[in-house]
Amino acid sequence: MRGATLGVRMASSPDKREDQDGEVATKQERKVEKVRRYKVLFHNDDYTTMEFVVMVLMKFFHKSETEATHIMLSIHHRGFGVAGLYTRDVAETKVEQVTSYARERGMPLRVTAEPE
Repeated sequence: MRGATLGVRMASSPDKREDQDGEVATKQERKVEKVRRYKVLFHNDDYTTMEFVVMVLMKFFHKSETEATHIMLSIHHRGFGVAGLYTRDVAETKVEQVTSYARERGMPLRVTAEPE
């Protein structure tokens, strides 16, 4: 039976199969939830130096010196400043990293994460 083919047609994808029982195919919609983002906040205190805050913003948040200085001044004048917006896991990790780094260097810097 060389060259003979069986009369079976296969769809290239299961999504493209023809419904042979006469049922109506419906398309299901997926609900996509927006990922909740968290603000990483630096809080002002009387002991952490401005230079240290700028350095931390550059090191952990990849801010330019100009951006870091602007955020530091916001912290100094308003009492807090937003370092960035992240998913919950990333925000919490950054808070832990910065807090540990500050404590190792004797700085009482307070960093928190809160929902946007």
